[in-house]
Amino acid sequence: MDLALIIPAYNEEESLPELVDWIQKVINPSGLSYEVWFIDDGSTDQTWAVIEQLNLRNPQIKGIKFRRNYGKSAALNTGFHTCQADVIITMDADLQDSPEEVPELYRMIKMEGYDVVSGWKKKRYDNALTKNIPSKIYNGVTSWMSGVKLHDMNCGLKAYRSEVVKSIEVYGEMHRYIPVIAKWAGFRKIGEKIVQHQARKYGHSKFGMSRFINGFLDLSTIMFIGRFGKRPMHFFGSVGLLVFFLGLCFVAYLAFTKYAYGQMGITQRPAFFLSLVSMIIGSQLFLTGFLAELVTRNASERNTYLIDKSLN
Repeated sequence: MDLALIIPAYNEEESLPELVDWIQKVINPSGLSYEVWFIDDGSTDQTWAVIEQLNLRNPQIKGIKFRRNYGKSAALNTGFHTCQADVIITMDADLQDSPEEVPELYRMIKMEGYDVVSGWKKKRYDNALTKNIPSKIYNGVTSWMSGVKLHDMNCGLKAYRSEVVKSIEVYGEMHRYIPVIAKWAGFRKIGEKIVQHQARKYGHSKFGMSRFINGFLDLSTIMFIGRFGKRPMHFFGSVGLLVFFLGLCFVAYLAFTKYAYGQMGITQRPAFFLSLVSMIIGSQLFLTGFLAELVTRNASERNTYLIDKSLN
């Protein structure tokens, strides 16, 4: 299979027939073998019934239905590990992503050798106050923290080599950071393409302002796991030793003032309590590092690494 489209859908019964017609109109003339996977994320309308009807008319249209709403990350992860194709392209089901971009995204993966190509909705038709401005701030912070220089990290229209999506796991709300996850997995050639953004035709957005708070927390998790996932003692041990050392410095200061200047009542001074708290927290962080190392050493995937090439 040359190409697989992974399309999460949540209450999108109105848009799916039009989207499928659009996809077929664009891809059929190219001669590529392809399949379209709709992942029904626990829709409460007739989305699944529409997918079934589309499948009866065209076996290239396939679907998976969740029992309840698990979120976009779960839908994408399921699609990634179900489809079998050289190139995987993700897009949203609400008609805001244009299938006209698919051939060029496919070409960039196959001909230019990109591991990941992310869409960039340079001209958006969303509300500037609630989506556009926060998105620019979010993308700037994400690029700065992760080192992945993309203008639109959260664009649903992305293309991947098969090896990329088969080597990563997406959960929680980490679908926004698949390029970052791919980078930490060793896939370095990440590109960007300006794509068309369509005004929403049916329904309403399924994401609220909470996605920015959750997104920052997920980014912090990815950054921590990427740097210290297999060596947690390097983080907890270093921070623990630093905090413990600060506590010792306070103790040394109190001891010096007592014996050098004869100051009494050091247990009533704020520095005394700071030293106790620092030493206790430092010890706890150091022990946390030991426990995390024990968990890591006994994990089944502790020696799982991605091998790029091998010569025997």
